[in-house]
Amino acid sequence: MAAVCVFCGSSTVLEPRWLRLAADVGAALAARKHVLVSGGGRVGMMGAVATAARAGGGHTVGIIPQSLVDLEVADTEADDLVVTEGMAARKTVMIDRADVFLVLPGGLGTLDELFEVWTLGTLGLHDKPIILLDVDGFYAGLMAWLSEVARQRFVGVSAMSLLHVVSTVDSALDVIERVD
Repeated sequence: MAAVCVFCGSSTVLEPRWLRLAADVGAALAARKHVLVSGGGRVGMMGAVATAARAGGGHTVGIIPQSLVDLEVADTEADDLVVTEGMAARKTVMIDRADVFLVLPGGLGTLDELFEVWTLGTLGLHDKPIILLDVDGFYAGLMAWLSEVARQRFVGVSAMSLLHVVSTVDSALDVIERVD
């Protein structure tokens, strides 16, 4: 059993397929007895993954800054809701509470979280696996750019090897369990 920190979109105007993907991830985490660590929101993909994990009998840990609690977007149904002073503290707690990171489609916040945990990993500040779930080529452009950045030696081969890129929920869970 791993504590899986899921980074994903929290937008409320997403295509239904992304909400289904998040729900599939939450259900799969619960079915395989993993703990979900999330950003503590009840909206968008973040809410869908947590709701589905709980519906499947999974344990959920939400970590949210007070400013978002004040906006009434907190996942108050979380088994464990941790309220932080701000976004930076939120990321620190999420990183500390996780055994592995699973990145779903998302926007700027998701990318920020991905790059922070990836940078910390390259610096040797953690050795937790980072999995990028690239469904329908969502991250294809990013991966092409990263390949070029690596080709020009701005990013080392060892850094690129820290990122596990998969295209299905099952393959993401398989990576989690290989490293768990």
